[in-house]
Amino acid sequence: MKNIETAQASYCFRKTPFGPVAVLWSVYRGQPKIRRVLLSKSGVSAKQIVKASFPDSISSSCAEVNVVADQIVAFLGGDDIRFSLDIARLDLCSKFQQNALRAEHGIPRGSVSTYQRIARYLGNANGARAVGAALANNPFPIIIPCHRAIRSDGTLGGYQGGLEMKRALLEMEGSSSTLLAVSLQRGFSTERYGSV
Repeated sequence: MKNIETAQASYCFRKTPFGPVAVLWSVYRGQPKIRRVLLSKSGVSAKQIVKASFPDSISSSCAEVNVVADQIVAFLGGDDIRFSLDIARLDLCSKFQQNALRAEHGIPRGSVSTYQRIARYLGNANGARAVGAALANNPFPIIIPCHRAIRSDGTLGGYQGGLEMKRALLEMEGSSSTLLAVSLQRGFSTERYGSV
């Protein structure tokens, strides 16, 4: 990898059980950094999203990005992967979104939280919708597992890859409807996992 900074976005694709995933990246401060992870969803593949939203991006990768892209494939195949945030360009997000994303990143596999609980954790008891919006616009789904946040009423809420994918990911991680109910009753605290 050349030690230069580029504004040029590059991408690589990976096939997953949920359809193609795109990893958009560029060089920032001499290091490859991920700018976006794009999930396929019903009727629209990640390849189509890249072509429409990032028409000037080029197909390219490097060892560091390949490692993360391969980890995403393994995660979506059922492996227990904990992603580092070091490669993600969180600085492209607002401070509030960064905090919400970091809190979400702290939720371990097999657990869930609610948008309301995360908002309270962030010091804004009335901020459930803001947390929901921050997670809905998560540039790094899978790296930051925003599928682990649900509504306070126990319904799934939204997800960039669609509700079928969100449900499948939660089930794959062991978050059955029974576990969802138990998590809601007991109250999950991201604090014990050292987030934010």
